[in-house]
Amino acid sequence: MKRKKIGKTGSISSLISKKKSETIYYVDDKLNIGDTCVYESLESNIRKMNEVMGRSHDLIMRELLVSQKPPIKGVVFYIAGLVDEKLVGDFILKALIEDHINLEEQTLTSMEAILTSIKNQVLTIASVSSIKDWNRIINALLSGKTILFIDGVNQAIIGGTKGGERRSIEEPTSEITIRGPKEGFTEAIQTNISLIRRRIKSPHLRVDMMQLGTISQTNVAVVYVDGIVNEKLLQEVNERLGRIEIDEITSSANVEELIQDSTFTVFPTIFNTERPDIVANTLLEGRVTLVIDGTPFVLIVPTGFSQFFKAAEDYYQRYDLSTLVRILRYLAFSAAMLGPSIYIALITFHQDLIPTTLVISLAAQREGIPFPALIEALIMEITFEVLREAGVRMPRAIGQAVSIVGALVIGQAAVQAGIVSAAMVIVVAGTAIASFTTPAYSLAVAGRILRFVMMILAATMGLYGIMLGLIILVAHLSSLRSFGVPYLAPFAPLILEDQKDGLFRFPLWARRKRPRLVSQNRTVRMKEGLRPSPSNGKGDSNEI
Repeated sequence: MKRKKIGKTGSISSLISKKKSETIYYVDDKLNIGDTCVYESLESNIRKMNEVMGRSHDLIMRELLVSQKPPIKGVVFYIAGLVDEKLVGDFILKALIEDHINLEEQTLTSMEAILTSIKNQVLTIASVSSIKDWNRIINALLSGKTILFIDGVNQAIIGGTKGGERRSIEEPTSEITIRGPKEGFTEAIQTNISLIRRRIKSPHLRVDMMQLGTISQTNVAVVYVDGIVNEKLLQEVNERLGRIEIDEITSSANVEELIQDSTFTVFPTIFNTERPDIVANTLLEGRVTLVIDGTPFVLIVPTGFSQFFKAAEDYYQRYDLSTLVRILRYLAFSAAMLGPSIYIALITFHQDLIPTTLVISLAAQREGIPFPALIEALIMEITFEVLREAGVRMPRAIGQAVSIVGALVIGQAAVQAGIVSAAMVIVVAGTAIASFTTPAYSLAVAGRILRFVMMILAATMGLYGIMLGLIILVAHLSSLRSFGVPYLAPFAPLILEDQKDGLFRFPLWARRKRPRLVSQNRTVRMKEGLRPSPSNGKGDSNEI
């Protein structure tokens, strides 16, 4: 495919403003197929299609007669594997061959009348349209649709036959619940949108489709609930998507990197999920979701720090148990990030804060250790990270066994060899287990990265270094925004109403309002006075 030279630029944004620098970038033309209008000659259209598609092996062409009296030829094109071949055979090819029009009987005098007759009387497929532009024709072909050219007609008939092999709907592997629904998104965008519509049966649910990637032409759906969504938020999402100029979009991570607020942070500012129920709940809060074709992960904006500690399981069990588990997640995340650094600070600088008996025991364990506490912790942390990565990348049947057995064997051998102390193994193992309690993998990774930073601060300045690191961390989190919404909301700024689904999970009847900073439209979502109450004893309950 030919490329068009744009000019010298330093980035995509400066490319748009035509600023000059020393680097040369190229942006692909939309299709670069020359003539943009369909020819009246069938042979010319066939030749053009073969030139554009390069006579690809999976491009299927079937010639047939559209009319016998007089004989008028037609040709059908489709891509094998992208179409439902049963639809093509039963509703297009069979209909054209068996029910072809007879011009002498129907007295169709113009080619436009022939086109209209085929669309309205012959083809029985649900979605049928006619297009003149070659760019749109090729895009439809590559999207799984079937193209019909008729000799003497300067338009092509497009039939909706998208299909092919797809992965069935299964339970998400990264977000498992005990009581909730067991279905998750797939790689097919239409399937994912249908899963959302099954949960929100409202005409106000809007789906705006666009294509990103000048070569990949990836379908991206912007999904929101009209009347609840903040119009400024929706406009901001569309503007950021409209600024994307890139050859390929292959996953939701590509879109996330190009539209997020701040790229210089380890914390995720866009939430992603595989669960349709989570997407439905966030849409009803006034958020906007992005469904990308080819990936089961749906992006949700805006998001905040507290949203990464909420699991789907929280809303399928009692609110008191959900609150306890959610508080436990916050504590576990703090322990995973600060556990080794606190141990290093106490051992290195603040032995007087440790009980005397424990100090004597730790000193006896470290008597033959040749490394300082920081090096000892780094050895164990890096070893565990290697084992964790090996367990993820290896086949599922042996991945968990290798990581568990490896950790036990290496930890025991390291203690016996005098490389690390037994207390350090306990601290590292405890923090590693605590890191698995965070529902969002992206936030757990951020905690693992910050763990190493805190360890270095603790080894250099003790508890003062840890406090300095926490102050900088809180200041950094306070500066972050997700599509204009403060990242630490509802904690900073403090919003008492939103605290009902922040650190705590209040019962459903107590959460009458939507998040204040997300949606300013229809903020009240529940009738007042729905709190359950016991029977009044006047015959409302059945007696045995």
